[in-house]
Amino acid sequence: MFEYRHATFADVEAIFHLINDFAAEGLMLSKSYSTLYEILPEFVVAVEVESGKVVGCGALHCTWAELAEIRSLAVSKDFHRNGIGGEIVKCLLEDGKKLGVKKFFTLTYNTKFFESVGFEIVPKETLSPKTWRDCLDCPHFPNCSEIAMTLEI
Repeated sequence: MFEYRHATFADVEAIFHLINDFAAEGLMLSKSYSTLYEILPEFVVAVEVESGKVVGCGALHCTWAELAEIRSLAVSKDFHRNGIGGEIVKCLLEDGKKLGVKKFFTLTYNTKFFESVGFEIVPKETLSPKTWRDCLDCPHFPNCSEIAMTLEI
């Protein structure tokens, strides 16, 4: 059983390791501790109730009027295929709707997962230039191979 909640300072260490373990494989952008503390309110975490261990995380990053990115979605490999990623996305979408977000996007290698939660593949060029700010820090820039996906509410 898992609990889904907004992240707290006590979760930063676990979030750091979840994200950076996948970043080391080239599957997502790494995040420093200082960045995580700055954007902590954007995160939702999944906690295994029995152990109290953070096993997943994801963030909602507002980029422009009524536009937000689902990013930094990571679930511990030991807990894949338990619906955790889908539940985190559901929480982030609910948070976004409360803010008035009308369009969500993500940049991903895992299109099947995001299709399963309602996102559709779109040409990258259709995304606002505001969405590319973090790409400057990516080792793959400017030859990005991630797939752009959106979900409109």
